[in-house]
Amino acid sequence: MEQISEIQVIFGSITSILLSVVAYFIKQLHSDFRKMEMDLAEVKTTTMLIKTEFKSRYDLLCQRVEYLEKRVEIIEHITFNEHSHESK
Repeated sequence: MEQISEIQVIFGSITSILLSVVAYFIKQLHSDFRKMEMDLAEVKTTTMLIKTEFKSRYDLLCQRVEYLEKRVEIIEHITFNEHSHESK
């Protein structure tokens, strides 16, 4: 009977140690998930900033293109009128 109780104590100790190891790794996994959540939030924020910056630069570029197109139209109009007057 003593051998059975010793075996039970040994198995109980091994089980306790294994459960402690599993609990440690679960705790580490949980902390890694928290860090990953924080990193993901940071990536989302950075992505939104980059997206906003690109949109504002795109809008500015479109304004500049429109302005240059208007200038070209004015220059073409002036050049066409001068050419028309010279032809007459």
